[in-house]
Amino acid sequence: MASSLASPSPTSSFIRNKKDLGFSAFPSTSQIAIQKCKKQVSKKIVSVMAPQQSERKPATTGSVKTGMTMTEKILAKASEKPQLSPGDNVWVNVDILMTHDVCGPGSIGIFKKEFGQNAKVWNREKIVIIPDHYIFTSDERANRNVDILRDFCTEQNIKYFYDIKDLSNFKANPDYKGVCHVALAQEGHCRPGEVLLGTDSHTCTAGAFGQFATGIGNTDAGFVLGTGKLLLKVPPTLRFVMDGEMPPYLLAKDLILQIIGEISVAGATYKAMEFVGTTVESLNMEERMTLCNMVVEAGGKNGVIPADSTTFKYLEGKTSLPYEPVYSDAQASYLSEYRFDISKLEPLVAKPHSPDNRALARECKDVKIDRVYIGSCTGGKTEDFLAAAKVFLASGKKVKVPTFLVPATQKVWLDLYTLPVPGSGGKTCSQIFEEAGCDTPASPSCGACLGGPKDTYARMNEPKVCVSTTNRNFPGRMGHKEGQIYLASPYTAAASALTGYVTDPREFLQ
Repeated sequence: MASSLASPSPTSSFIRNKKDLGFSAFPSTSQIAIQKCKKQVSKKIVSVMAPQQSERKPATTGSVKTGMTMTEKILAKASEKPQLSPGDNVWVNVDILMTHDVCGPGSIGIFKKEFGQNAKVWNREKIVIIPDHYIFTSDERANRNVDILRDFCTEQNIKYFYDIKDLSNFKANPDYKGVCHVALAQEGHCRPGEVLLGTDSHTCTAGAFGQFATGIGNTDAGFVLGTGKLLLKVPPTLRFVMDGEMPPYLLAKDLILQIIGEISVAGATYKAMEFVGTTVESLNMEERMTLCNMVVEAGGKNGVIPADSTTFKYLEGKTSLPYEPVYSDAQASYLSEYRFDISKLEPLVAKPHSPDNRALARECKDVKIDRVYIGSCTGGKTEDFLAAAKVFLASGKKVKVPTFLVPATQKVWLDLYTLPVPGSGGKTCSQIFEEAGCDTPASPSCGACLGGPKDTYARMNEPKVCVSTTNRNFPGRMGHKEGQIYLASPYTAAASALTGYVTDPREFLQ
C-alpha cells in the first residue's frame, strides 16, 4: 500500500547522505523514507556483536565454510548441521513449545489422534501452556477451552501450566500470568540461541532475545508435542540497520510501523527480519519485544535481535538454564538490507484497515476518535504504560474519550500500582491514570485485541473509531467489523485520548 508520508522535503531529510550509506545502487531522487540495497550484502556490513566477555565458547555449528546469519546459525545448531542456507529443509529440535487456550485444545486433539489417547508428550518440562485469550468471559465454550488445557496438563504432569480457576478475581490465582508472549519472557522461557515455537502468530516476539521464535499451526504443534521436532525451511534474511539517537517522542512501535509501511504486509513473507544498529542497541528489552512482535505483520517468519548486555541483564534471575548466543557472521549474505536514520523519524500511525497503511500522526489530526485502548502483547507491557503515564503527566489534563487499560500480565498489573513514574514525585501509573480519568486497569489478558466473546472487556461491539496500541487493524479485529482501528505507540495513544482526535504526542512531550 502506498506510503502516506509528508511532503518530500521533510521526508527526504530522513535519509542519510548517500555517501554516508556506503552504497551506490540508489535512485538519484526519492521521496521514500528508506533505501534498499538490491545486491546481496557482503563484507561491507559489520555485525553487531555482544559485549566482550572474558571467556566465550566457540559456536557449535562446526567449521564455518560460508558466513551464516543469526537465523541460519540457530537452525543449524538445532538441526545438528554444520552449514545451512536459505531454502534448506531441516528437522529442528525444539527447545520450547508454547500453546494457549485458543489453539491448545486443537493441538491436544491432534496429538491424541495421531500418537494415541494414552501417549505421553516428548518432554513435560519443555511445554509451556498459558491461558490468556478468552479468559474473563461468561462464554461457556471459552471457559471449556481452559478446562481442556487443565485436564491435559494434569494428565501429562506439565511443569509450566499457568492456570486460572477464579475468574472473579485474577489475583486469587497465583499461577495465572496473562498474555503468553510477555509471560514467556518474564518467566524465563526466552533464551538466546534457542528455538521457541508457539501456536500464535506473535510468538515471533521472543526473537528480541536472540532466538528463533515463530508461530505454527495446530497440526505442527500436535506433532511437536509428540516428537519435540519439526521440519522447517530456512528463511532468507532481511537486515534492518537503524542508527541515530531515538527522539524522546518516539517508541519502538513507530519504528516497526515505519518498516511495515515501507515493505508492506507481504514484504517479508517467509523471511527472517534481523534488527541491528545503534538505535536497536539503545532499546530496552520490552521495546525490542515490540519491534519483533510485529514482524509477522509484514509476513515475516521470525524477527531477531542480537543478544547483548541488555539481554543478559534482563535474563538474570529469570532462568538458570545455560544458553549460548549466536551472532551473524561478518560475511553473511542477506537478501536485502534497509538503513534508517531514526533521528529524522516522526510519530506514526497505521490507518484502517491494514498495518502497512502508514501515515504521520500529525497528518491525521482531524480524525475524531471514540476511544483509546492501551494493552496487548505489543502495547500492554510495563514500559508501554510508563510511556502513556508520561504523556498524561506532562499534560495535566483529563482524557476526552473512554481510555481502556489492559495490562499484559499480573506482573505488569502490579507494576502499575507500585512503580513510581519518573519525574512524577513518586506517583504510580495507576494514580496518574486515575487523575487523567482513564478506566481502572483491567484484569490482565489479551482483552479486546482479538475481539473475543461479546462480554470481553473493551470489545468494540459498535462501529467505533479507536486508537490502539495493539498490532492489527483488520476489519472486525477488535469486535465490530465496521470498527476503525488506528495502530499507534503508547505515546500517540495517550496523546489522542487527551484530545479526542488522532494526535502527535509532541503536542505534550515538547
